[in-house]
Amino acid sequence: MTWSIIFHDRSSGRIAIAVATKFFAVGARVPNIEPQKGAVCTQAMTNPLYGPHGLRLIREGVGAADVVRILTTPDAGREHRQVHVMGADGRFAAHTGAECVPW
Repeated sequence: MTWSIIFHDRSSGRIAIAVATKFFAVGARVPNIEPQKGAVCTQAMTNPLYGPHGLRLIREGVGAADVVRILTTPDAGREHRQVHVMGADGRFAAHTGAECVPW
């Protein structure tokens, strides 16, 4: 079981991600931050491409909902994954696949 949260301090622009899990080395897979721009958290059956690709989209100005759609639509494993995104505008979007293990 993995829990993650994205925090954005609007006054300073700082972004942080906190993760709690039983899995080893999640810091290499779950949290992805583009300073002063946005963040991507990917968990469950993690797709390691979601973070770098999502951050590139955020840098290009793509909104959070569209980032989630662009990441998940072509992914055959999307029903086993979770991802949440905070875009450069501070808005959030998320996806939890129908086949994710219930908490």
